[in-house]
Amino acid sequence: MSEVKMIATRESYGNALAELGKEKENLVVLDADLAAATKTGIFKKAFPERHIDCGIAEANMTGIAAGLSTCGKVPFVSTFAMFAAGRAYEQVRNSIGYPHLNVKIGATHAGISVGEDGATHQCNEDIGLMREIPGMVIINPSDDVEARAAVRAAYEYVGPVYLRFGRLAVPVINDNPEYKFEIGKGVELRKGKDITIFATGLCVSETLKAAETLAADGIDFDIIFFNPNIHPYKEFKRRIAALRELCEKKKYRLTVDKSYPLEECVRGMLDEPGCRCIYCYRTRMRYAAQYAKENGYDAFSTTLLVSPYQKHELIKKLAEEAAAEFDIPFYYEDFREGYQRGVDISLELELYRQPYCGCVFSERDRYEKKPKKKD
Repeated sequence: MSEVKMIATRESYGNALAELGKEKENLVVLDADLAAATKTGIFKKAFPERHIDCGIAEANMTGIAAGLSTCGKVPFVSTFAMFAAGRAYEQVRNSIGYPHLNVKIGATHAGISVGEDGATHQCNEDIGLMREIPGMVIINPSDDVEARAAVRAAYEYVGPVYLRFGRLAVPVINDNPEYKFEIGKGVELRKGKDITIFATGLCVSETLKAAETLAADGIDFDIIFFNPNIHPYKEFKRRIAALRELCEKKKYRLTVDKSYPLEECVRGMLDEPGCRCIYCYRTRMRYAAQYAKENGYDAFSTTLLVSPYQKHELIKKLAEEAAAEFDIPFYYEDFREGYQRGVDISLELELYRQPYCGCVFSERDRYEKKPKKKD
């Protein structure tokens, strides 16, 4: 398993400013004698002529930024959240918010995560204060990826923006190709069906930990594909591809058994007296039970229980026999009530849906004309 990257969002802020400064010549950065802590020193090193150290005078710095914004510049005001939203509040409210000027406030060391900086610097009220200012956009990034994207979005947005960054390093959680940052829109990080948890900023990674803890009280699962009697082979591969696509989109763990003993399966079904489906069901239940036992799982189940077209009670019976044979519990639940939801999800995700059960006989049966029933 790859090591989780830990990056402070204030670090991301400094790096994003430096990157953006290469593209935008009208971007200027103001700091209140805290460039090393707010990380605007990274920008200062690259563009010293566009970095202004205003000293320990946050109110003055805010007024300077307001003036610069009226001259075609896009100023980023940088200091601790306690000073940006606290000490300089009146200037932010009246000199930036009221005239709706194009000033960006980069407030670092927000919240209680400042640790050794002490209670005087633990600003929890800044979001509430900024929300009281009409037209002020508030962005509270959760990690490095989101913080970098937020800085760029703040620059492109015309109007006042309050960017809230933390002091401590936090896990990078949005480093995936599907991630897209949009002001005013949330991102779904984990699927679930029982509760919905909303979080912002540094609390997001902690919320994900809480979600994992809650999930541990429920049922976690892996998906094993074992379907050796699908005919033709092209259909077999198509179903594997569809399942892979689903698991990638839903972040499910998947193991695929690509074995394809078609002759053995056909022979087994032909030798089965009464119902050829028995061989198929039994083979798959025994495989699942043995796999679960050998790989340390607590139980096994089957997605065959979802379909209203399968022989539900027969599947349950054969699964219980396999459970007894391999000494591992069979998790039974009548999943058929979720069948339509499964159909809806497959349509939403544009997944391939199988037109027949799978074996060579079921493929033949779907083409045979069924005799019409007489009234």
